[in-house]
Amino acid sequence: MSAIRRHVYIATGARAVWRALTTSEGLEKWLADEARVDGRKGGRVVISGSDLDPERELAGIIHTWRPTSKLEITWDNVGKSETKGSQIAFQVARDGEETRVSVVHSGGEALDDEERRGRLDEAWKTALETLQALLDE
Repeated sequence: MSAIRRHVYIATGARAVWRALTTSEGLEKWLADEARVDGRKGGRVVISGSDLDPERELAGIIHTWRPTSKLEITWDNVGKSETKGSQIAFQVARDGEETRVSVVHSGGEALDDEERRGRLDEAWKTALETLQALLDE
């Protein structure tokens, strides 16, 4: 199974990074035009106008919710979204004066197709660079 693995170092605390990853307001600043987040294990995440799939709404369930350290979302397995049936895991950890944000995007049909995987990898690169620029102090 193919996976996209990326990370970025951000010159701010883990709490600020966590808010950017787990609130509607935070996601709308770096990943999506619109976002709704029910911030808890079992909660729903719905984003639209995202770098991951600008044409479709993405909906998923939060499977892991460990404030300021780990977030895992499984995207719904219906529709035509590039992320359909895939999982995204974020790890947030303090590393010296910075916070390291790691993302692993795995599963789903798109990651088995080289061209589609390349588009998603580039989308994650852009999204994480945007997050870093937003939060760097």
